[in-house]
Amino acid sequence: MTIAAFLLIAFMLLMYVLLDGYDLGLAAAAPLVGRTDGERKALMAAIGPFWNGNEVWLIAAGGVLFALFPKAYAAAFSGFYLPFIIVLWLLMFRGIAMELRGHFESRVWHEFWDASFWLSSALLVVLFGIALGNLLRGLPLDAQGYFRGTFAYLLNGYAILVGLFALVVLVQHGLSFLLLRLEGAPAERARGILPALWGVSLAGYVAVTAMTFVERGLSVELSPLDALPLFSLASLIAFRVLGARRRDTGAFLASCAFIATLLIAAAATLFPYLLPARPLAQGGISIFNAQPGPVALATAFTATIIGLCALGAYASFATRRMMGKLRVER
Repeated sequence: MTIAAFLLIAFMLLMYVLLDGYDLGLAAAAPLVGRTDGERKALMAAIGPFWNGNEVWLIAAGGVLFALFPKAYAAAFSGFYLPFIIVLWLLMFRGIAMELRGHFESRVWHEFWDASFWLSSALLVVLFGIALGNLLRGLPLDAQGYFRGTFAYLLNGYAILVGLFALVVLVQHGLSFLLLRLEGAPAERARGILPALWGVSLAGYVAVTAMTFVERGLSVELSPLDALPLFSLASLIAFRVLGARRRDTGAFLASCAFIATLLIAAAATLFPYLLPARPLAQGGISIFNAQPGPVALATAFTATIIGLCALGAYASFATRRMMGKLRVER
């Protein structure tokens, strides 16, 4: 059940990145595709019915981490207090911008909240990418598993590279979602941007893959998961081909597959560690030394499955009811 709990948390984080990823990416790309007040309003409307529900996956993943692996939760949230506070503030600004933008008919008001919307979204993506990069690289942990570095330590070259790559990939993901939701000038601008963005994504993928091998070292043992980079590359190529043919649904699904294979590869690289130590040979906090007792683990796992069923039902209902093309107001 311990391995199943790890897979469950990995699945929840995967769903968060796939779902909230498209609205974070679309928000970060807003300055590129939204030129007028009406166009920027339409961009918010495109993700309006979904963004709040999408963020539930992140909140739920944090709660499940607390229930299933309390030691890892305690070490992470105490050791990375400042980054978590920054993420919290960015989430707040993003939500406030969505809710308050239309309360006053003022150009200055609209431009302020538009800037808050795209800037907080872009910074969130970069910070999440930096967090993933540091996990893959390993963290300076003491004997109890607590972080003994500084915030500046987290801003290393490899982690920043992963953060920027995450921004490019999710902007690409968001623009592909935009083509499913909007008709008009923003959609045509997105279609024009995507080919160049795809080239940047490909270059970033090659660079991050190479640097990951440098950071973690090459493994002499082969496994079926070693084929994941090929699936990632195939998904990225499929995204480009389908986009060129204006098969927007297929392109969006290919973008989902690209992100999914990247995150599955990251989870496989981390397993069985939740907080790996640096140097990597020192281990870290694994799923086996961070789990609670068997009764608590079974109870939390069962409650989580029930909650996920309810969350999945809501997400499916909202998508069926709210999905459809929107027209841009001039």
